[in-house]
Amino acid sequence: MPQDPTERRVVVTGVPRHTLPHARLRSRGRYPHASGYYRPRTEIDEQTTLGHTYVRSLMRSQLRSACVTLAVLVLLVGPLPLAFAAMPDGAGLEWAILGFSLYPPLVLLARWYVRRAERNEQDLVRLVEDR
Repeated sequence: MPQDPTERRVVVTGVPRHTLPHARLRSRGRYPHASGYYRPRTEIDEQTTLGHTYVRSLMRSQLRSACVTLAVLVLLVGPLPLAFAAMPDGAGLEWAILGFSLYPPLVLLARWYVRRAERNEQDLVRLVEDR
């Protein structure tokens, strides 16, 4: 049967069997791994103290990034009303500042924040998946 060149091949994968958390085995006192080593994913799934610490660490780093972004935004936009009040005849300059010169820093700040948030999440995923 000839394959149509427009069909895409689909790879179906599942979770490797050795990484599945076995809560039933743990509750009976047996460990899923012979070495007794628990993966962080198991700790997070079972909501242990260590898993709570992992999640809290992610939340703390996300909050830190958000606070830094907010501080830069306040420093960038906060002084504008004072600057506009100091220029009573600068209506054209006000519109130029608001319309053109303010957006590039805002876009860069937003881009930095999104990349930082994604990096924080990837760090947690790397930790959980043991990469």
